[in-house]
Formats: sequence, structure tokens, C-alpha cells
Amino acid sequence: MKIPKRLEPLVQEGLIDAVLGSLKSGKEAAVYVVRAEGVIRCAKVYKAVDQRGFHKQSLYREGRQVRSSRQARAMAKGSRYGRQEQEDVWQNTEVDALYRLAAAGVRVPQPVNFIDGVLLMELITDADGEAAPRLNDLELAPEQARAYHASLIADVVKMLCIGLIHGDLSEFNILVDAHGPVIIDLPQAVDAAANNHAPWMLKRDVANLAAYFGQFAPELLTTSYGEEIWHLYEHGHLTPEISLTGHFKGQHRTVDLDGLLHEIHDADAEEMRRRQLAQDSDPLDAESVSQ
Repeated sequence: MKIPKRLEPLVQEGLIDAVLGSLKSGKEAAVYVVRAEGVIRCAKVYKAVDQRGFHKQSLYREGRQVRSSRQARAMAKGSRYGRQEQEDVWQNTEVDALYRLAAAGVRVPQPVNFIDGVLLMELITDADGEAAPRLNDLELAPEQARAYHASLIADVVKMLCIGLIHGDLSEFNILVDAHGPVIIDLPQAVDAAANNHAPWMLKRDVANLAAYFGQFAPELLTTSYGEEIWHLYEHGHLTPEISLTGHFKGQHRTVDLDGLLHEIHDADAEEMRRRQLAQDSDPLDAESVSQ
């Protein structure tokens, strides 16, 4: 096939031996199958910011670190330089997340190189060596759905244990190879400790998994792994090896009715004393207070 313009520099520099074909083109990037250093890999070419279809990026950018105050100001102003810096941060978020997640044992494509907006990484394949299908394209038996769901919940936990949340996890960005699910597409990955929307995003990711796999194993629809995982994380009890129940009712405290009544009585008494003091000092003030 004709070499895409964005890949030409990598071919000229010998980082890519050949472009073998187009794999997919999505809202964020176009992905090509390439041969690099004699190995079949994929090359993810990020689309220009004005060509992308991903909305509400500000939700995901919250809490992300930038190199300098100048960069932060430019990004806030939305200048040409600022937009480019914003784009660099967006792309580097995925690259950094892939390296960190792979090291943590999460099933993601192994990154190889990142140059000029092109990410070279492992090509995920099925048992026949073909490009692995998306989860959305598969029909699953109930047992298989439960196994895949358990695998992905374990990966969500491992991600959160190193402070990351996918933020857009669904059946559309999960591939299935010979060994099970592989998570892809992470430019919107969220810092769990720095983003105020993190709890909602984590729970939404987990709810998406329950909704999809619940088509094949309906009992998964009644689980509440997201609430359980976040509760454990918030209280410092989440570990990669933790055993989850899938059910969470929250914490319920018994109301101390006698104590509450005493607090109300004390508040009433304090208000009566305040009114009496005002009346003793100035009748006009007392009248205004009573009004």
C-alpha cells in the first residue's frame, strides 16, 4: 500500500521497514500494520486535534501535570502553541500509561517507540496470528463472559493501584487475543488522585463492563464492583491481589436519636439566651432580632 504521509519519516529513518496495511481509523487515530525491525507491529498515528471526535476533554485533562507555568498559561489561553502543547500532553498520556500499565501486569499492548505523534507498539493477534477482534464483535458463552469480566475487573484494580483510571472503558476499546481481553486506547487516562471526576469515571468504566457482559451472564448486571473498588481505594485497602465480592451497600450508621434531640435542645437554649441578652442590652435590637 502507499505509505501514509505521517509514516514516511519513520520509514526513511529505518524505524519502519514496511507498511503492510490499514487496521482501523477511529475518532482519535488511524492504526496501521507495519513491519519494524523484522517484527510485525502496529503504528498508531494520532489525528490532528481539529480532526478528532472525542468530546469533553477538559474532564480528562483535570489534574494532569505540565512541564512549566508557561505551558499551563498557553494551554489555558488556547493559543496555537497552547493547543499544540495540549496535544502533546494528550498523546504522551497514552504512551506513559501503556508503559506503566504493562509494568504493573495489566493486559495492554506493549509500547515500543513514540516519535512525532506516531506510537509503535505490539500488534495484538488472535490464535491464528490475525489482528485480534474487538470485544464488541464477539458472541460469548456465559462462562466465557464471566471469565473475561473477572479478568478485566482485575485489570481495573491493578490500574487503580498505580493511580490510573481508563476513563472511557467499554467493549469498543478492548481486544480479545488467544489469552483473553486486552485494554487499548488510553489517551484520556485519568490520575485518580488529582481528578475530581475520578470516582464517577471509575464507576462508569466498571458499569460499562457489567452492562456488556450482563447480556451473556445476567447476574453481572446486579453487581456493584465500581463502588466496592473505589471505597477500598479511598480507604487505602485496595491491592492488586484483593478478593472482591461484587456487592457494596455502603456504610450505614445508626442514628443516635437521644444525642440528636439533646443537640436540638441545646441549640434552642442558646438561641433563647442570645435573644435575652439582646433584649437586656437594647429593646430595639431585640425587636429586630425577633423579626
